[in-house]
Amino acid sequence: MSGSSFTLNNGVQIPSVGFGVFQTPPDETVTAVQTALEVGYRHIDTAAAYGNERQVGEALRRSGIDRSEVFVETKIWISDYGYDETLHAFDKSAGKLGLDQVDLLILHQPLPDEFELTIGAYKALEKLLAAGAVRAIGVSNFMPEHLTRLLAETSVVPSVNQIEVHPYFRQSQLLALDAEHGILSQAWSPIGGITFYRDGSHGSTLQDPTIGRIAAAHGKTPAQVMLRWHIQ
Repeated sequence: MSGSSFTLNNGVQIPSVGFGVFQTPPDETVTAVQTALEVGYRHIDTAAAYGNERQVGEALRRSGIDRSEVFVETKIWISDYGYDETLHAFDKSAGKLGLDQVDLLILHQPLPDEFELTIGAYKALEKLLAAGAVRAIGVSNFMPEHLTRLLAETSVVPSVNQIEVHPYFRQSQLLALDAEHGILSQAWSPIGGITFYRDGSHGSTLQDPTIGRIAAAHGKTPAQVMLRWHIQ
């Protein structure tokens, strides 16, 4: 897992493959993250809303790996949007993680009906960036209209927009807009875990016959094929 990375628009290096702990129960998170670090992951993605930041921090400490070698990303939830609220939410997250500095802090999703709170939250991220409390800032699940408005009303271009992207959900327009502004599109659910087959039926992408044939031809698993698709 180590070795491959992207350079964000502010020069910070981010590992190209990360280990996400969405839906990982708190009592399983320490073991899961420790194991991920042991097999070579150096990018851990959590969020306040996941309820397991404290356990991610514990796993980092138990791993014995130098802090500088692990890229830690977390997210501010919408209930903490607004300038002062977001600054306080960061303090809570950093405290749970047990970190003085977070590598990447992002807004979990836009709040379209109260976008002024979204703007206030992002301006708090800008302050944290300027203060060195975080190394990079960004957003998640921002569609073109949200991103365009954010860029018009703030100063720092997001380093990342974490969105659903995988072979079954391309989001080409959004990928192009991110690229146009130098924003890295970061995929959540990269192997299509929560979406549908192309014919609209529910099912696991890991059982898709097309991906399966490609995997068999290359002696790989379907998940490996989809991750390679992302990286290339």
